[in-house]
Amino acid sequence: MLFRKEIGDQVGKQVWRVVVAGGAAAMFTAVAAVPAGAAEGGVSFTRVQVNGGKSIVIGVSKEVAVPASFRMATTHKWKWPAVFLYRSGAGDRLWHAVETSDCIKVSSGVCDFNETMYFDPSVWDMRNSEAGAWKVGAEVYFEGGGGDTDDKGLTVHVKRNSRLTVNASPEPVSKDKTITVTGKVTRANWETRKYASYEGRLVSLQFKPTGTASYTTVKKVYANGSGDLRTTVKASKTGTWRWVYYGNTTTGPSTSSGDTVVVK
Repeated sequence: MLFRKEIGDQVGKQVWRVVVAGGAAAMFTAVAAVPAGAAEGGVSFTRVQVNGGKSIVIGVSKEVAVPASFRMATTHKWKWPAVFLYRSGAGDRLWHAVETSDCIKVSSGVCDFNETMYFDPSVWDMRNSEAGAWKVGAEVYFEGGGGDTDDKGLTVHVKRNSRLTVNASPEPVSKDKTITVTGKVTRANWETRKYASYEGRLVSLQFKPTGTASYTTVKKVYANGSGDLRTTVKASKTGTWRWVYYGNTTTGPSTSSGDTVVVK
């Protein structure tokens, strides 16, 4: 059976709403302690992974499902184990929902778990300041009260999605004549739930000749104050042009669609 938790902060206290299969729900306040550097309370968490070590990139409307997994060893009777993302302390968490599997038994008192974190900017108010590095913690609640919360020494970057457009003209064009390639780079604004211009970004212009399989970077161009891209190149052969932005610590990478120009 899977269970789903919605995680966030309410009036300075960590509050989770647990939605059990079948629709039942319960409210409880999470353990307030800051994650410790080693296991406490008779629980050990190992083999913790979140999104395969890759960044979590979130747009403005689509729910993002992030896989995670971990192993837990304990002799306590437990309920609701999970890994989560936090910053300054266990109470400073990133709003999301969690779905965790039942125990996949390894041996007596040792279980593996598969988890999915759901991030939905259309449901929860996300702040742009939440983009960046987050620590990974693991925790479990015991039957009858209490629990254990541990820092796992991992870092995950949560990033705002970016987008690119492209247009190359004129089409068609005579050999060795100049074509102009334009475009625009934008990124998700979680607070307005819209994409906004992302000025000053260094973006690569790439070209793939017709009949070949790979693109080659031709030049790099900075976006202006409105996120617009513009450059000129010589048309030597028929092929496809595109823009590529490689992202940064708070913004995900993006690649435009391709625009093919026929050279006569």
